[in-house]
Amino acid sequence: MFKCEICGKLADKHHIVYRSQGGVDFPLNFKYLCSEHHRGKNGPHKSRKIDLEYKLELQNKLEKLLYKEFYTLDELVKLIQINKGMLKKLLREYKLYKEGYKSSDIIFRLMGRKKYTQYMLEEYYDFIARC
Repeated sequence: MFKCEICGKLADKHHIVYRSQGGVDFPLNFKYLCSEHHRGKNGPHKSRKIDLEYKLELQNKLEKLLYKEFYTLDELVKLIQINKGMLKKLLREYKLYKEGYKSSDIIFRLMGRKKYTQYMLEEYYDFIARC
């Protein structure tokens, strides 16, 4: 049984980068949230602000974890705890250098082929303030 990371109630697994956005199953892409904090008004499915915050948090974690410029598949499997076959499929569109795959390409792909910035969150706040 999982517990909500916010309130401690029983929780479900939430994909930070949704499958529909190109997200995949690996531990860092999960948050454990109760029904209220998952699909309620204060959850990422109903709040764009919270969704962006979770995505920025994940991207920052990946950037800290993958601090070298290149990684081999075996290194990635250990670091990210992801299935090697799935990882091969995910990275097949990216160039494999002698040293391995570029960490920036890996992060971009794990984030659903999108780069999130603090500016996106600031834009959201500006939009809300104007409403």
